[in-house]
Amino acid sequence: MMTIMLLPVSPLPAAAADCSAAATSGIDWSRCDRRNLMLSGSDLKQANLSGTDFGSTDLREAEMTSANLERAKLERASLAGAIADEADFTKIEGYRTDFSHVSAKGASFRGAELQRAIFADAELTGASFVKAEAGRATFSGADLGANDFSFANLARADFSGTDIIGPLDFTSAYMFLTRIEGTDLSGAKGLVQSQVDLACGNDATRLPAGLTKPKSWPCGAD
Repeated sequence: MMTIMLLPVSPLPAAAADCSAAATSGIDWSRCDRRNLMLSGSDLKQANLSGTDFGSTDLREAEMTSANLERAKLERASLAGAIADEADFTKIEGYRTDFSHVSAKGASFRGAELQRAIFADAELTGASFVKAEAGRATFSGADLGANDFSFANLARADFSGTDIIGPLDFTSAYMFLTRIEGTDLSGAKGLVQSQVDLACGNDATRLPAGLTKPKSWPCGAD
């Protein structure tokens, strides 16, 4: 009697990202080259954009709710006015990226490179900036609340004029010359006197109970 041997069936390879496909909800552009493109208003909701290179790309007013942008490259890109609630920006490269007027409520910017990024007038409640490199980033006019800046580098970042509607966590954040003029930090968590002494505030700055305004305030022009 002939014995029939069944060979193991190899699983089908995972579908590759279609880098030439048009933007659409749920698209897989992971690790694609999307530099220097005009993609304003694109529907990228729930898209897989991990590792994608968007350097200098126009993503203004794009729909990016729940999109995965982990480790994406966004240097000098514009996401102004984009909707990116619950999006994952973990460990992005966002040098000089324009996030002004963006809605990124509940988004993750954990470990992101955000030097000189612009978050002016953005809606950022519930967003996490744990261990982010946000030196000289601008948050002026942004809506903040329940944000976690623990272990973040906030040197020379600008929080003046922010609308803080919930506690912020500054545990072990580096706050050298961080601009907090007129900022209400009375409900902040993890903020200690040594951080306040490094920062730049004024008489209108409000601090948590037990912390005092240093004699070095207000700082000179940076």
